[in-house]
This record gives sequence, structure tokens and C-alpha cells, in this order.
Amino acid sequence: MAEIVKRNKALSVNPLKVSQPVGASLAFLGINRSIPMMHGSQGCTAFGKVFFVRHFREPVPLQTTAMDQVATVLSADDNVIQGLKTIAEKSRPALIGLPTTGLSETQGTDIRRLVKDFREQYPEFNDIPVVPVNTPDFTGCLESGYALAVKAVIEYLVPEGTRLAGKRKKQVNVLAGSLLTPGDLEHIKELIEAFGLRPLVLPDISESLDGHLTELEFSPLTVGGTPVSEIPTLGESAATLVIGPSLYPAADLLKERSLVPDYRFDSLMGLAAMDSFIAALAEIAGKPVPERIERQRNQLQDAMVDTHFMLGFARVAIAADPDLLYAMAELVAGMGCEVVAAVAPAKSPILAALPTAQVKLGDLEDLEKTIRAVGADLIIGNSHAADTAQRLGLPLFRAGFPQYDLIGGYQRLWVGYKGTRQALFDLANLMVSQGHGEIEPYRSIYATRPEETRHAPSAPGHAH
Repeated sequence: MAEIVKRNKALSVNPLKVSQPVGASLAFLGINRSIPMMHGSQGCTAFGKVFFVRHFREPVPLQTTAMDQVATVLSADDNVIQGLKTIAEKSRPALIGLPTTGLSETQGTDIRRLVKDFREQYPEFNDIPVVPVNTPDFTGCLESGYALAVKAVIEYLVPEGTRLAGKRKKQVNVLAGSLLTPGDLEHIKELIEAFGLRPLVLPDISESLDGHLTELEFSPLTVGGTPVSEIPTLGESAATLVIGPSLYPAADLLKERSLVPDYRFDSLMGLAAMDSFIAALAEIAGKPVPERIERQRNQLQDAMVDTHFMLGFARVAIAADPDLLYAMAELVAGMGCEVVAAVAPAKSPILAALPTAQVKLGDLEDLEKTIRAVGADLIIGNSHAADTAQRLGLPLFRAGFPQYDLIGGYQRLWVGYKGTRQALFDLANLMVSQGHGEIEPYRSIYATRPEETRHAPSAPGHAH
């Protein structure tokens, strides 16, 4: 088990984490015709919106209760009720998400009571679901806020005691963790459909935060995503696929309410993880694995052979939210890399399972200090780590949220045999660019003397 080293400083010097309210808002943005309204100051919402727009390159609907100095000291309850009324009246959304911020949490706001007060004062809007969720930004990170919002959606929209599991025999729930990109979700849906099943993804940012060129100049609500009308049917599905340990509490609640059996996956990167996922789909569908998926698996195996010369014994430093940190660490460790530095912004049970001796809870300054002490060949992190990588003279493999200094990071495919294969190629190319690993000698051996390479020596400690 990895040792979890807690913070030993009173402030964040070079921030790594993205706040819980932003994570909760991201989850609500994956629901069709919804809008998140952060209960806090205008700055809280504007800060999150900047990251969303720079990362996804899409217009993002986001509202605020706009707490000012007076409301902060006296009471901001009326801000919430009037904010809900205005949104419901003007936009008629299918769902309103109501995450709190550090400001409102410090004030001691009872967000659930305020939703009840809104219902009593304006019963004409009772048909619009409002999902409150406590997400103070002085604790947790994007991943934990996202997970709390998903659990809250299940709590408010999936009825208790229906016991209709399996009524929709072809429908498969997908509880999609915050580590998944729109590209990941599209591929996951394609894999499920390849087995003749119908995926119901919650939340589905692949439709709402990618590829929109509408005739409208601006939409006050999300366009695309999980239909609110389908969320109550989560309890009628044949099975639930849970991707990301942070969503296990939400999965527990769904299973408790519906008895729908679930299959849980810490990650969908790497050969073993994907084999488990594909085996689960084959079991649910009662069908053999399609040939094209078998082909993708063979391609990944070939890529693993091709890249292990460059990746074997590479020293890798990773900074990310816990689920993504675990997925990346497992991927590179499986290829023979050594994870010499691992930093997460918040604590999670999955951190103890990382293939490294120590995980620090901290920021990018902690990552930089560790790298200077032990050395590294490569950094994996979001765009916040670009300056760190530049100072250290190391290549940065961008992963996670936000990515704002390169185009297309939000859409990248990471999961599946295909996504893992491309990730290995990109990692190997970064190592080659730094002078690690040889390409031509191995290629010439394969080309001229194949009979002698069937038992060719691998990189030390590794086998073909």
C-alpha cells in the first residue's frame, strides 16, 4: 500500500486542484436542458466558467446567486429563492443544479431547506427538479464535487423501492466518472452498442460539451446530455457499469434503491482493465466478443511490445485527481515505468492502491520539490503543470482538467484498447524526444532476422 503523506503547509503555493463546485457544475452540465446555479459570489461562478470555456471551447451556461457583502453578513436565503424563480420562469429548464461554494458554506446555508421554501412559495414550478448539493471549495476537489452531484441526482430523481431491475433488458447504466472525456464516453457507448445493448450514461458530457454549432446565438441551458426523463429509469436497467472509484458511493445508493446489479471498474486504461470491462459486457449481453474488438485488443498488445523498449524503467511524476492519478499510475507501471512522484489535491481511498511508495496530498510545488529531490524523465498533469515542466526541463504529457494551452485535449480518447494504445505511443514518443530508447536498431532486427527475435531479450525486467 502507498503511504499517504498529508499537507504540512498552510497554503497552496502552485495550485493543482480545481474546486468542488466546479466539479458539481460539470456533472450537471452533462444533463440535457439543465443549468447549474452556484450559491456564492459572482466571482466563484466566473472563475469556473473561464476554465470550462477554455477547456471545452464551447459556450457554457452557468448561473450564480450573486452573494454580495450585505447578503454574506446578513442572509443570502432570498438570493437562492429568487435565483431559482428567475431561472424557472425565464428558461423552463429540465433540471436546476444547486451546488454551494466556500462562501455560502462558511455562512452556514441550509441549501435543502431553501429548496423546500422555494417549492412552498412558487408551487407552479414544482415540475422542475432542483438538485441541491453541498460542495464547499475549502475541501475536496473537482472529482469529489462531481461525485457528490451524481449521487444527489440519483437521490432526487431515482425513485425508491420500485424493484424493477431488468425491466429494460437491453438498457445498461453507465455512471461516468470525472476522469472520462467526451471522447472516452463516445467510445464507451460504441463498445456497449457493439454488444446490442443501449447505454444510458449519467452524466453524458459527450453530447453537451462537444461539437455544437447551433443556429441559436446563445442557449441559456445545456444542449444535449442525459435526458432528465430517462434518469428515473436507471432503476429498470439490466446492469450498471461504474467507471471510477469516486462514484462507488453513488453506485451504492443506486443499487440500494433499485437492486440493479453493478460492475465496478477503477479504470478503463490498460489491457487487464479493458479485458474485465469487455467480459462484463459479454456477460450482460450473453453474446461473444465482436471481432473488431478482438482486433483492437491485438493492436494494443502489439503496441505494448513496440513501446516497452522506451518506457521500461522510465521515471514518471504524476499530478492529478485521485481517480485519474490511479489510472495513469497503473498504466505506466504496467509498462515498467517507475512512479517516482505522485501528488493528489484531495484524499481518496484509491490512493492507497497506487503502485508507488508514497502519495502526497498537495499542490504542484510539492510535485516540483519531489522531482528535484529524486529526478524524473516525464511529468503527467493538466495545463497548470506546464510552467513546472518548463522550469524542470521535462516533457509534459497533458491529462485531466483543465487543458487550455493546446487544442483538443478535452476530446482525447484515453480508455479502451484504442485509447490505451495511443497513450502508449504518445508516451513513448515523448521519451524518444528526450533521448530515451532506441527505435531503428530494434526495427532493423525485426526486419532482417525475425527467426532470432522470437526470443529476443526484452528491456531489463520485462518480457515480450
